[in-house]
Amino acid sequence: MKRPDKYKNIKLFIEHVYHESHETYGYRRVYAMALKAGYTLCRETIRSLMSLLGLKVGVYSKHTSQYSSYKGQVGRIAPNIIKQNFNQTTPLTVFHTDITQIRLVDGKWGYLSCVTDEASGEILVAKASTSPNMALIQDTLDELESWITPGSAAILHSDQGWQYQQKAYRKALNRMNITQSMSRKGNCHDNAPIESFFNLMKRECLNRIRINNIDELVKVVAEYTDWYNNERISMNKNGLTPVEYRNQTVIA
Repeated sequence: MKRPDKYKNIKLFIEHVYHESHETYGYRRVYAMALKAGYTLCRETIRSLMSLLGLKVGVYSKHTSQYSSYKGQVGRIAPNIIKQNFNQTTPLTVFHTDITQIRLVDGKWGYLSCVTDEASGEILVAKASTSPNMALIQDTLDELESWITPGSAAILHSDQGWQYQQKAYRKALNRMNITQSMSRKGNCHDNAPIESFFNLMKRECLNRIRINNIDELVKVVAEYTDWYNNERISMNKNGLTPVEYRNQTVIA
């Protein structure tokens, strides 16, 4: 009983990582962080210690509401170039975009338009508005343009939402030398990268707090995307953050 706890330091480390991740890291991510920090314990030991400490992740079983902007064919439908081949490894070549909605405490809806990079998972654009109108889409494209390199011939994939069928949208993509791709009607799996991010963001952040109005939504989304891009590690990227993956790939 008087022996010192040989796991004292790693327990403190586990608790720190768990709470710094906003209680979203399970034992796999905590184990990856422990390896980065120089600890040599096995994965099962990390799992046992987390269980002993009562650290559990319960944010992934909640249902999240979805927003549909589909209103039939009101413009031009682009072909599905991606066809669920989400295997791009070169950053800034294939993008995914969509809109989701968030109920605010003031009774109004907030709408979030995002663009994610398929290769790195980095959130390149996250714009919030009180309306899913074309002004929101144009703001999204204006920010995305800063990520486009001359001659890159990138692809931007979306669903068949009415906004993405508009002539002004197609014209903007053409000006940026971006090829448009669209999901099949009513098939969310065709745009899985951005759908997965929205579900994750709601479970890890938006559905866990009270957001009173659109100004608060803008602030919360900015803080979350900064954390997601720069601090949240991805196990399918060998424990790298999205920004680390992009930088490492570009340098290589």
